[in-house]
Amino acid sequence: MSYTVVIFDLDGTLLDSLTDIANAANEVLAESGFPVHAVDAYRFLVGDGVAMLFERALPEMRRETALIERCVEAFRKTYEHHWNQRSRPYEGIAEMLDALVRSERKLAVLSNKPQEFTERCVREFFAKWPLAPVYGQRAGVPRKPDPAAALQIATQLGAAPAECLYLGDSLVDMQTACRAGMFAVGALWGFRPRSELEAHGAAAVVAHPREVLELV
Repeated sequence: MSYTVVIFDLDGTLLDSLTDIANAANEVLAESGFPVHAVDAYRFLVGDGVAMLFERALPEMRRETALIERCVEAFRKTYEHHWNQRSRPYEGIAEMLDALVRSERKLAVLSNKPQEFTERCVREFFAKWPLAPVYGQRAGVPRKPDPAAALQIATQLGAAPAECLYLGDSLVDMQTACRAGMFAVGALWGFRPRSELEAHGAAAVVAHPREVLELV
């Protein structure tokens, strides 16, 4: 099937942002007197929004709601100073986006990152390409893997869900695509392993962004 719309996750799919996220989260943890985590450990802490990040990152006996909320607020302030220090698009992303634009596909972003930072990252790193809409975690809209935002994108772009290819790097992304009735593609260059992607519904996995072009 030919897909007219390609929806991208952001962190771990378009943007290698793990170090900046880890540094900001570790700063919050350290300032509160809690143990920090290795950058690589954040591959399995991120993906479900900032609140869930701290629910996972905090010591098990300190995961009370009020503390998580304070950490989330502190992270928003700290990430202001970290969000673009080490983050960069993955190798091959620019060429993939160029080719998709030439093929007249419609391109969008759907992330569980807070809306303000999702927009900021796209403006900073992907302003050259017509990515729209760009949706992060927004008030009143359930976060992924709920399919509501993905289906909203399809409607805005005038496409049926079956006409949409969804590219992401985690089980959350695969679940989102499957629940929305979209073609789920796992990005192996991201944060999570092939086994996770395939176990949660990936219809295809790709090792390099150029392989997406063969699927659309």
